[in-house]
Amino acid sequence: MEQHRTRPQQPGARRGTPRAPLPPQARRRPPGDVRRPGHGPSGATRPQGAARPQPRSRRPRLTGLGAGLFSGALMLLLGALDEALSGASLTVYGVLFLAVCVLTALWVRGGDVLTAPVVLPIAFAVGLLPVADGGGGTAGRLMGLFTALATQAGWLYGGTLVAGVIVIVRRVRLVRRRRKGDRTG
Repeated sequence: MEQHRTRPQQPGARRGTPRAPLPPQARRRPPGDVRRPGHGPSGATRPQGAARPQPRSRRPRLTGLGAGLFSGALMLLLGALDEALSGASLTVYGVLFLAVCVLTALWVRGGDVLTAPVVLPIAFAVGLLPVADGGGGTAGRLMGLFTALATQAGWLYGGTLVAGVIVIVRRVRLVRRRRKGDRTG
């Protein structure tokens, strides 16, 4: 049985036909071609109302998964360090968690910014594994973990709240910047 083409043909160049040259903004620059921002190919300055390119920040940018891995691994490391240096002080662990919350909320990418408050409580629980005081065996370790989660809920909620506030402020600024760009463009 013969099958007929169901998708309409797309307009544009066909195989074997020469393509039209690319516009100047789509062409790749040679490796040695360095231009100052705001200056076009002819050296002309940017028009009066044109948007200025945003400077790149030097902060790391984490994806949502990267933020989860970063915070989880760092809390596990800090929990083990807390266990070794201060004898599993849950107050020290809570203060370190606040610092990790701030870093994660600041370093996550703009598109994944809402994942930070979600992954941080998971990282808190992961980092409690070496710190939690439990008896021998798996059951004792789990009981110690649940007890530590219950008694240290203030640190958990506080760190998540701090990250949530930072994330909301970043998200509002991002949305305002996009709206401002849509109005001028």
